[in-house]
Amino acid sequence: MDIRSILLVLSVFGPAWASTVDLDDYGGVPLWINRFLGEPSVLTLKDRMEPGWFRAVNSQSCPLDCDCPIQWPTALYCEHRGFDQLPTGLPARTQYLFLHGNNITSFGSGEFANATKLRWLILDRNQLLSEQLDNALFSNLTNLVNLFINKNSLTEVPAGLPSSLKQLRLAYNHIEKISSGVFQNLGSLAVLLLQGNRLKTIEEGDFKGLGALNLLDLSHNFLETFPKNLPPSVQQLYLSNNSLTGLTDDSLQGFNRLQYLRLGHNKLKNEGLEPDAFNLTSLVELDLSYNQLTKIPTVPITLLYLYLEVNHIQEFNVSSFCRILGPTSYSRMKILRLDGNMLEYHKLPSDWVFCLRVIHNIYV
Repeated sequence: MDIRSILLVLSVFGPAWASTVDLDDYGGVPLWINRFLGEPSVLTLKDRMEPGWFRAVNSQSCPLDCDCPIQWPTALYCEHRGFDQLPTGLPARTQYLFLHGNNITSFGSGEFANATKLRWLILDRNQLLSEQLDNALFSNLTNLVNLFINKNSLTEVPAGLPSSLKQLRLAYNHIEKISSGVFQNLGSLAVLLLQGNRLKTIEEGDFKGLGALNLLDLSHNFLETFPKNLPPSVQQLYLSNNSLTGLTDDSLQGFNRLQYLRLGHNKLKNEGLEPDAFNLTSLVELDLSYNQLTKIPTVPITLLYLYLEVNHIQEFNVSSFCRILGPTSYSRMKILRLDGNMLEYHKLPSDWVFCLRVIHNIYV
């Protein structure tokens, strides 16, 4: 391996990326469009086309102050219109309803009785209150796939959610506790966003029923201990910006599909990490940045991406990556970030190159 090909960054810097998608209204995860299903654009049409033109060329009914584009006859755009309640005259054909950015606080029973074909319901950035949502509000929406209620004032996960759901986004509400059995019926749910709430503990049974869950985001809460009793199907688990201090050897036991684990911006210390805490060969990416670690924890040789920037690490331990060295016993690490610690490249042990022999970038 040509060591000169390794990128060495000698100063601390933050991650930067470019995006052409505004993720703000959707909880931080893009809403992918399936054109084969005729799914509409998620971009607002307000001020892009004259609403009167829609009504002139479209003979189908459309609620006042909403847009019903002729190219997406099943979509209804009612976002950022100042509504304090659901617009009247919701067409039965509606499958995609955009209601984000309004002032809606409540929905009564039967509000969506005429819209049983709904597949997407976007309610982000309203003022919804848990006590003003009827328990049977969503029960008849048996075709609903995506339900977004980010950035509202909910204190509980809504009850009576339909079994058809694949994405449920409840980020940045005021949820303190998950009611037992609230997810019991959601066997098809793949994405659950709960970041930015007020969760302090996860109890046994809180996530019961989520047998197909792929992505679980619990970041920006108040968790002090690593949550157990999580669905073993999870492949992406985000726990950054909590108050976690450590993990035990069995914290990740049973997570045989877990690939991405984000634990940045916590209070992790080496004395709180048991030796085999990360002994999980399915892990692809592990983020431990912005914690209080003084040593590099032991990680599996199969790990590809490890982020340890901005800790208090003073020593580079090859044994953290390779217990033994040999023709087939070496770390598969591609990217290792150690910038913002107390390390200097010229003081790294000489045998690190034999362990990290396929690395692409190392930041010190």
